[in-house]
Amino acid sequence: MTHKYYEFFCPVKVIAGKSALEHIPYELTGLAAKRPMIVTDKGVRAAGLLDPVIAACEESGLEIVTIYDDVPPDSSTTVVRDIAGIYRREKCDSIIAVGGGSAIDTGKAVNILVSEGGDDIAKYSGAGVIKHPLKPFFVVPTTAGTGSEVTAVAVITDETKGVKLPFTSSFLLPNAAIIDPRMTLTLPPHITAATAMDAMTHAVEAFTCMAKNPLSDAYATAAVKKVSQSLLSVMDNPKDVDGRLEIAQASTMAGIAFSNSMVGLVHALGHATGAICHLPHGLCMSLYLPYVLEYNLETIREPLGDLLLPLEGPEVFSATPAARRAEASISALRKLRDQLHKRCQLPRTLKETGKVTEDQLDQIAEMALDDGAIMFNPKEVSLDDARAVLQRAWA
Repeated sequence: MTHKYYEFFCPVKVIAGKSALEHIPYELTGLAAKRPMIVTDKGVRAAGLLDPVIAACEESGLEIVTIYDDVPPDSSTTVVRDIAGIYRREKCDSIIAVGGGSAIDTGKAVNILVSEGGDDIAKYSGAGVIKHPLKPFFVVPTTAGTGSEVTAVAVITDETKGVKLPFTSSFLLPNAAIIDPRMTLTLPPHITAATAMDAMTHAVEAFTCMAKNPLSDAYATAAVKKVSQSLLSVMDNPKDVDGRLEIAQASTMAGIAFSNSMVGLVHALGHATGAICHLPHGLCMSLYLPYVLEYNLETIREPLGDLLLPLEGPEVFSATPAARRAEASISALRKLRDQLHKRCQLPRTLKETGKVTEDQLDQIAEMALDDGAIMFNPKEVSLDDARAVLQRAWA
């Protein structure tokens, strides 16, 4: 597939490795930041994950003025406004978001308010509204999956209106993403599995969807290989620091891939299922991935076949006839899901979640058709098509 035109953009500095956290003060002082605010949630603080960050800052003479540790799993405009108020009152000058997708999105939104002014975050919603660089912003992910440390997007719930507000701007990208395996060592098995499959899905969709390009392809295949090679060993040995670092890097690489190539029907169905049935995003990604690949199969046969190499390695790849490689890739992903189900009951069908009823499928299908991700799916999707994929994913 030749490309007449594409764009690729990733200006986030990545600081990765076993002592990456200790580099935060150097990055802050490089941007003349002296009073950082930490934005996180109760779980991260209780797990002791802030300790190395705080210790590193104090050793360098940086004062962490405020720690806000009450970010909810589904962050809201009220929370964002409250944190921005504390930031201003304490005269902070930078933000360090430590946590999963919600803490990172909250940090991004708070940064809009404290940089642009005002209390109404909703007026900055949409694409291209923000026109200026924001305050120094650093992200320390504690799950390895969302990739939001390298994406220019945030989603915040407006509780009064009951809608999710999307924010898109390259200015939302952090100054640096700090990838340290210490931050994911305490993740419970089911979250380790679901978030790693989130990264896997980002990479596979990035590699097979409409806007794929040679640069996003390089990041996507590298991410697929890292998850394939490390996930099961991390499930069996949760304290495997090297494996944790591999998966965390895979998440970042997959984030860079999909934010430059977009995603497709897996995300459209996943977003709708998350909204209607309140299932975690990573779980939805893992659940829908093989069914959507089967639906798209004839349109993506070549790239999907290419993925057999990072999924299964050179021996299996060369022993599989070219005409069968796409199917073999789907089988490899199914096999991985079966292994994860065996280890932590990660659901493979909607029925196995216990939280979806068959009469919700029509609603999920309708909502998925309105999702922006569906535009980049390699094959057209009608309401009946979406409904048929959901029916297959049901049981």
